[in-house]
Amino acid sequence: MLQAGEIRELMIVKVTGFGVYLAEEAKSEEKVLLPKKESEGTKTGDVLQVFLYRDSSDRLIATRRAPMLTLGKTAVLKVKDVTKIGAFLDWGLEKDLLLPFHEQTRKVYPGDECLVALYLDKSSRLCATMHVYPYLLKNSPYRLNDEVSGRVYEVSGNFGAFVAVDDQYSALIPRREGTTGIKAGDRVRARVTGVKEDGKLDLSIRDKAYLQMKDDAEMVMQVIGEFDGVLPFTDKASPEVIMREFGLSKAAFKRAVGRLLKQGRVEIAETCIRSCGKEAGAKEQ
Repeated sequence: MLQAGEIRELMIVKVTGFGVYLAEEAKSEEKVLLPKKESEGTKTGDVLQVFLYRDSSDRLIATRRAPMLTLGKTAVLKVKDVTKIGAFLDWGLEKDLLLPFHEQTRKVYPGDECLVALYLDKSSRLCATMHVYPYLLKNSPYRLNDEVSGRVYEVSGNFGAFVAVDDQYSALIPRREGTTGIKAGDRVRARVTGVKEDGKLDLSIRDKAYLQMKDDAEMVMQVIGEFDGVLPFTDKASPEVIMREFGLSKAAFKRAVGRLLKQGRVEIAETCIRSCGKEAGAKEQ
């Protein structure tokens, strides 16, 4: 069966004045037109590699031009225009690819680059979607502690930031890793912190704990300073409060506070963490 969105090797079974007809075999009744401008110099019996899609009249048609994206795959495409029905993407063919509004995870503008997958809608028309999670690969070559780069394609308040590593492999920066400020479309560099049984990657944009602790401690001191030297909760605060104020997991926050305690820069009271610095002492007096 011939289906839009696929690259196929088909045989020329009929030559006409406006192009040639292609089929899987000479006696096949299912045929598709390759227009004359792309079929010159060919003859009956030739086997050609073509891409199948639908023209402006919604007819299945063949082209020898190679698209940037095929059915069920992902690619980064540029937005050419935005209309009442959605955005149109350049994918290397004469007819631009529609990205419907309901398939967008963020608002896009002409010139933007979008990570999308190609799918068939209910009318068997090829469309793009930014909901690429089901289309990403789970057989990446990466292992624990490898450095990777990727594109954030969706952010969830419950789970974290979903990332397409190398624009093709499925990965997640868990919420506990601190995803505050990350938004869809961002490019990130990260470290692999886990490879799940199904092949998906867990990532962190933070250094290993012993390297990150110093930076976290300085950031905690900065926030304490913004509270005039007295933080109105302790390291026993809920993970939600800590994440909201610091963008840190509770474990990372406790490590940072522990470092500051060792350095004698803070003290923990029953209901607060207080700076031991001279500046804070002066403010309290």
